[in-house]
Amino acid sequence: MTPTYPEWEPSHVQGIFKAQMELFNKRSDVRWYEIGVFTKDWKPVNFVSQYKIVRMDHLAKIKFDVYINAIDVPMAEYICSETRLQENSDKKPMISSKICSRFK
Repeated sequence: MTPTYPEWEPSHVQGIFKAQMELFNKRSDVRWYEIGVFTKDWKPVNFVSQYKIVRMDHLAKIKFDVYINAIDVPMAEYICSETRLQENSDKKPMISSKICSRFK
């Protein structure tokens, strides 16, 4: 997920801030990612985005905006993408990953 250190900026709606993010799927074994915003203690922060769970083909890239209330900006420390794995019928081991960017 990029940028590594995103920044909140005012949106077109008063009292709402946004961050622009990009997600790239390098993993051929993963099709689903979940987006989340967290505090420094890893507690979830409420946010709105066109994607909370997104389906992505291998080597696909998406750009998206994340919106939060101005009151929550000081609490939001991380934005993360976490792989959502489907049941593996081949019984091969699957590795889940969580990639995070830290707000400036």
